[in-house]
Amino acid sequence: MTTTQTLGVVMNGVTGRMGYRQHLVRSILAIREQGGVALADGSRVVLEPVLVGRDADKLRAMADRHGIAAWTTNLDTALADPANTIYFDAQVTTAREKAIHTAIAAGKHIYTEKPTAETLTGALDLARAADAAGVKHGVVQDKLFLPGLLKLRRLIQGGFFGRILSVRGEFGYWVFEGDWQAAQRPSWNYRAEDGGGIVVDMFCHWSYVLENLFGRVEAVTAKAVTHIPTRWDEQGREYPATADDAAYGIFELAGGVVAQINSSWAVRVNRDELVEFQVDGTEGSAVAGLRRCRVQHRSATPTPVWNPDLPVTESFRDQWQEIPDNAGDSGFDNGFKVQWEDFVRHVVDDAPFAFDFLAGARGVQLAECGLRSSAEGRRIELPVLDGKSA
Repeated sequence: MTTTQTLGVVMNGVTGRMGYRQHLVRSILAIREQGGVALADGSRVVLEPVLVGRDADKLRAMADRHGIAAWTTNLDTALADPANTIYFDAQVTTAREKAIHTAIAAGKHIYTEKPTAETLTGALDLARAADAAGVKHGVVQDKLFLPGLLKLRRLIQGGFFGRILSVRGEFGYWVFEGDWQAAQRPSWNYRAEDGGGIVVDMFCHWSYVLENLFGRVEAVTAKAVTHIPTRWDEQGREYPATADDAAYGIFELAGGVVAQINSSWAVRVNRDELVEFQVDGTEGSAVAGLRRCRVQHRSATPTPVWNPDLPVTESFRDQWQEIPDNAGDSGFDNGFKVQWEDFVRHVVDDAPFAFDFLAGARGVQLAECGLRSSAEGRRIELPVLDGKSA
């Protein structure tokens, strides 16, 4: 007979798009539907969400829709319940640091979206506080679990590239201004005073993607810009966009790899996927997106010849080979859900979990250094952040 235990998860900020879709519905409720998280000894952990937010009507409706028993607008009440073991935060960045400190003081294990704090000092303070309290802590690093990047990791581990030379990334799409067509992202994303900006948002992602696949970021040169200076909010009111909506970065990595990544909410997509990374090495190259990964080996590389006087007679994309899933008949599971399961095993089984608050702090560090590079017009070296730094 399978032994089952129940673990309460306080979920703060789930009325937002990411908190609701990816973390509540596609992770916690999906785990509940499958009968919980399987542990090493064959037992299972069933997760019981407790919804926390500011809008009682939204919380009540959400709880009724999904059959969730507990919700509250009072974070302290949720944290006071000893049955609630994990605190999760998907709030806006400006509210996150204070709430996490409160949860740490309550003795809860912490799992959070990023950035973990508005400043590197704040992010390191969280890491120190969590370690001092003896609670386990983790940061969402979802892109590492995308099928395309999992295939890319498989190529790296198999030595496909030889010596990796460079990485070129393209991320972004056009976010409507909000006047004649509603914006796809909340308006706070475009106000620096509310914690918005694409550097703060995306450089945290690029930090862990680059570090875990290619090498730690040692230096950054970046240009952050606001291409669209005026936008309209959810109520149709015009407002000045004070945060950057595009960033163009060069990242120098340990081991000599150079990465260039463009991030933009003001670009129209002419790619197969909303994010793509091209990796070039001495033995082969790959292009990986959210789901797909295509390769061109050294032995199959054609000989392009520059001749502007003649039209191109070949399809360059057709010369690349698709990498299969190789992940079972069911394909890849949702990356957010997989990382949630890993963190629960970390809490209950003491299984390894590499993506802690210090990893989150390195993301905040890269964003800070990127903005500083842009403001000062120069290359910025990143001090090493390790266990001793916190």
